[in-house]
Amino acid sequence: MKQLYLYLLLSLALTASLSGCGGTKRPSASGEKPLITVSIEPLRYFTEAIAGPAWQVETLVPRGSSPETYDPTPRQLSRLAQSQAFLRIGYIGYELVWSDRLAENAPQVPFYNLSEGIDLIYGHHHHHHGHEGNYAEQEEHHDHEETQGVEPHTWNSPRNARLIATHIRDILTSLDSSHGALYRQRCDSLCQRIDRCDSLLQTLFSQPQASRAFMIYHPALSYLARDYGLTQIAIESDGKEPSAARMKALSQLCQSHDIKVIFIQPEFDRRNAESIAQQTGTQLVSINPLAYDWEAELLHTASALTQNPLQP
Repeated sequence: MKQLYLYLLLSLALTASLSGCGGTKRPSASGEKPLITVSIEPLRYFTEAIAGPAWQVETLVPRGSSPETYDPTPRQLSRLAQSQAFLRIGYIGYELVWSDRLAENAPQVPFYNLSEGIDLIYGHHHHHHGHEGNYAEQEEHHDHEETQGVEPHTWNSPRNARLIATHIRDILTSLDSSHGALYRQRCDSLCQRIDRCDSLLQTLFSQPQASRAFMIYHPALSYLARDYGLTQIAIESDGKEPSAARMKALSQLCQSHDIKVIFIQPEFDRRNAESIAQQTGTQLVSINPLAYDWEAELLHTASALTQNPLQP
């Protein structure tokens, strides 16, 4: 399985590098490439794959920062105002908090919600998509208050990523219709890679040793869990640190549902996850759902659930 995983990563990297070749540069009047701003790094990955080398694509949220709480810098606001478009995922914290100010800062820049048409998940601090029910609610209903907001991490799903890619294709075509055929070609190439990633994920999750449930500090894998019939249990409750009672309930859930993996993310405190792992003997695995390399990150996540880290 490790050899298959490494082979696929190399294959994806080669395909991505080849798909970025070709195309015609479309410089602006000043001689610079036209600029598109995106809200998070995975969107830069999708956009660059379709736009090619004729466009400059920049991300508002830098690596290692949380898009739930990030405040754009004055320079970033200035660059946004120079952009041909702003591509946002639609429901991330800073996008919602800053939406009015961003629009006022760049009134001439069209804003696009790339999650349009996606079957959204609501109430995002506990997500259980297995068939056994919402265990955290059953175990700790007195601490639980269902959030009615949209679960924003729509890109962490091949099914959703395909729709996001087609949105980007259509946006680029509307901005630069003379190269529409090229954008369609690149989008088709990207969607083929997304479909191949989807096929491998289905294969990995169908393995007998694959874990069907996992714990995660911040619930960033809700759409992945829904698409592949997994159960996600979040340590964080409605954006808040867990109480002592909740920590106890989470440790019990870890043991009663044979959870092998607790995912931790670089922009969040890992101490609570470490505490649960120490109590239960569960393996901590670092992931980054905000990583630029969308395909490699999903494969890394699936591999952690497929290859039980606790086995010798």
